[in-house]
Amino acid sequence: MKQPQIIKLFFIILFQLMWMFSPVSQVFSQEGIKYRCSNQIFFALEKDNLEAFSKETGIKVDVKAYPSDVAVNLLVNGYCDIASTARMLDPRLEDNGFKQIAICSDPLAIIIHTVCSMDNLTDKQVEDVFSGDYTNWKELGGPDLPIVVVTPGENTAANKNFRRLIMKHKEIRYAITTADSAMVIEVVKSLPPGAVSFISQGAAIHNKEVKSLSINGISVKDADYPFSQVFYYVTKGEPTGYVKKFIEYTLSENGKQLIKKNGMNPVIH
Repeated sequence: MKQPQIIKLFFIILFQLMWMFSPVSQVFSQEGIKYRCSNQIFFALEKDNLEAFSKETGIKVDVKAYPSDVAVNLLVNGYCDIASTARMLDPRLEDNGFKQIAICSDPLAIIIHTVCSMDNLTDKQVEDVFSGDYTNWKELGGPDLPIVVVTPGENTAANKNFRRLIMKHKEIRYAITTADSAMVIEVVKSLPPGAVSFISQGAAIHNKEVKSLSINGISVKDADYPFSQVFYYVTKGEPTGYVKKFIEYTLSENGKQLIKKNGMNPVIH
């Protein structure tokens, strides 16, 4: 690896360590709603949605982003008013009064650097790329570039959903893993153009240095794209007060337009 690439990788790893010990935090106020948000949902939707919500309603939100399981656990232990997750709620939590509200369906995108000329894979080829059966894009009719697999950490919702939807729980063979799901975008951008990963399309859509592959000829923009995850809000019991207003805003016509703008599909309630 050339020296500039080594320097880039050093800063990627440094940023990951900083991320682990200082979660993303966008604080609108010390009062109002305490919201612990899935990392994927934060970057796919809430960065824009929360700003619009606070501007329209005057309700202030303290939001911090974590892996989905951590966000839900913080709610369960009373550290926030609402959480969000990219995975379905554990039925045991539902039995104990916790409620999940679907926000949207999000394409789980396979991303590569825009410099790489690959545009499409079959679902079987995706499985084989991430299991290590292919090691160079030329084996798939692409450029002569080594395939460098980058994955979000094993405990992230993105990783769990990918293994369930695509790998059928088959082992992923990766070169680099990140502490946070959305960080894979920065890693793919910074590595040589053979790097590949997966992430929420909502998180990737506005980044001009990565692109999402079509699967079986079906674009992430198409309704029948085969790999999708659902984003949820989670509350303890029925939402009330400011939390209810926040959820209603996200599910309103304004919220739906923002969801669509970010490459996702609103859920019809």
